[in-house]
Amino acid sequence: MSVIEINSKNFESEVLNSDKVVLADFNAQWCGPCKMLKPIIDSIADERKDIKVVSIDIDEEDELAEKYEVFSIPCVVVFKNGEEVKRSVGFKQKQDILNLIGD
Repeated sequence: MSVIEINSKNFESEVLNSDKVVLADFNAQWCGPCKMLKPIIDSIADERKDIKVVSIDIDEEDELAEKYEVFSIPCVVVFKNGEEVKRSVGFKQKQDILNLIGD
């Protein structure tokens, strides 16, 4: 499954109402560490069919970033049953991101 681009219109249906665990990557086009993390996020999306992987551009979706208190990027947030359960800020290796998701 590829990474789903999220905006304020589809956030509720794709993230909050998802029946799967959601890995949300808050990022920006100009962010170097975000660009480094993107291939890792894409790889996880391709490999893990049991989760949903989404991308949120904080410049385009500043209200979502503010609502979830994303002040530094990249910021990866794990949602389960519509609730934030874990968060990681800054570039991380693939295994660190997978550890956030858990089993």
